[in-house]
Amino acid sequence: MNDHRVVLVPGWQGSGPDHWQSVWQNEHPDYQRVEQRDWFNPKMPDWVRGLHEAIVSPGASLSRPAILVAHSLGCLTVAWWARLFPQDAGRVASALLVAPPDLETSRCRASSLRWFDATPRQRLPFRSVVVASEDDPYMELQPARQLADAWGARFVNAGAAGHINADSGFGQWPQGKKLLGQL
Repeated sequence: MNDHRVVLVPGWQGSGPDHWQSVWQNEHPDYQRVEQRDWFNPKMPDWVRGLHEAIVSPGASLSRPAILVAHSLGCLTVAWWARLFPQDAGRVASALLVAPPDLETSRCRASSLRWFDATPRQRLPFRSVVVASEDDPYMELQPARQLADAWGARFVNAGAAGHINADSGFGQWPQGKKLLGQL
C-alpha cells in the first residue's frame, strides 16, 4: 500500500478507541483519520468539507491517491463527496465502505442523523466495496445490496455481524484488513 495513502472516514460519534478503525490507526500511524467538528450532530455539508480537506489538503501527499476506509455515516459522506467534487475523484483510488446506514429507518430518523441529507445513489467514480451485515440495525441486507449496485460497488455479506463496530465485537476485524489489502 506504499503507492496509496489510507484515509479513515469514521461515522456518527467518531469510532471510539475499541472500534476497528481506531485499532487499525493505532497499528498504522501513517493512516490519516478524517476529523469532524461535531461527531454527534452531523450536517452533510460540514462532513463532506471535512473529508474534502483530508483528501486535497496541502499537507496530504497528493502524489499518492487515497484509499478511503469508511464506516456507517462515513460511507454516505464518501458518496456525497464523490457527487459534489467529481473534479477531484482522481485523488481517490478506491473505497472500502462498511455498514452504510439507511437514513429512512426509524432508528436513524429518530437520532441526530436526521440532519444528514438523503443517500446519493450515483455510481462512484472509483473502485469500491460495500460490506454489510445480515443483522445490522441501521440497514437491512437487501437495501445494502441495492445501494452497492447503485454505487457500482462489489458487495460483501459479512454474515450476522451487527453494525460491524466495537459493540458487535469487531476490534481487529481481520476480514476487513483482507478486503483493504485487495483494494
